[in-house]
Amino acid sequence: MRKSLFNYHLPENLIAQTPLPERDQSRLLCLGRNSGAVSQSIMHHFADELNENDLLLFNNTKVIPARLYAQKETGGKVEILLERQLDEETIVAHVGASKALKPGGRIRLQSGEQLQMLSRQDDLFVLQLIGGHKPVMDLFIKYGHMPLPPYIKRDDNAADADRYQTVYAKTPGAVAAPTAGLHFNDYLLKTIADKGVDTDFVTLHVGSGTFLPVRAERLEDHVMHHEHYEVSQQVCEKIVKTKARGGRVIAVGTTVVRCLESMAQISSQYQPITGETDIFIYPGYQFKIVDALLTNFHLPESTLLMLVCAFAGQQDVLRAYEYAVDQQFRFFSYGDAMFIA
Repeated sequence: MRKSLFNYHLPENLIAQTPLPERDQSRLLCLGRNSGAVSQSIMHHFADELNENDLLLFNNTKVIPARLYAQKETGGKVEILLERQLDEETIVAHVGASKALKPGGRIRLQSGEQLQMLSRQDDLFVLQLIGGHKPVMDLFIKYGHMPLPPYIKRDDNAADADRYQTVYAKTPGAVAAPTAGLHFNDYLLKTIADKGVDTDFVTLHVGSGTFLPVRAERLEDHVMHHEHYEVSQQVCEKIVKTKARGGRVIAVGTTVVRCLESMAQISSQYQPITGETDIFIYPGYQFKIVDALLTNFHLPESTLLMLVCAFAGQQDVLRAYEYAVDQQFRFFSYGDAMFIA
């Protein structure tokens, strides 16, 4: 299957650069998974799309301020975007500089501490804190910036520390937000609870690799990035009970889909798990757990768009995207939402 099948035209002015004043005022495009029918609502009324037998699962990962600005020994500017931490002194990161960092090369941080390059992992750099007295993660917490995605053409600001984070974020580790969850505020969560809809949380620490393009034309040749995920015993038990009573397991975001379907690939008995996943879901995949999906709009030719097409059908999804463009929906991380059921 070719990646060019997942392209669509998107005017640049529809890429949301800032969040709306209220999280639940985002528009909601509803797509029938079997019928292909399209309708509109807003997230404020999302509870109307749910049934009391449903189970709504969220990703409770917390975005860390994963972008650091620094200097090379020569004085050149450097941007570090954390991918993952290996130990208290060592990280794997993207490094943006005018000239690529060489093994042994050092980067001076705002704090005065230095990071030394140990090796490369494809496009990533392994960096180690030199002579520091704190865990390297403390430096990101103190000096780091929120890692807004590259299609947001502005610097992060104080508001992003709150708005590029879900209201239920709990477990630090993500370097990109699980954006479907950004539409929920306390009012909306209470409305869902008042309707009797069951909810719970999984964890998947979104990596910066989520923004990497698919370089291979054949999807079968694409290699996914790894992300840490956790599914608890309680969630497994709730899934079983939901299926037994005829309810739907609804994933809030593609990261939740990847969590649940990764678990299902390992065991059909829904066993709790902690591990790493590089699952790549594209058309032809048979979903084993997820029955409905709330998600944002995704980039052309991206693995996330391919996942959505696998869930609802490529033609129906791309027609819905054309409709969203025509109706001036807002796209990507700070944009509007789509509910597929």
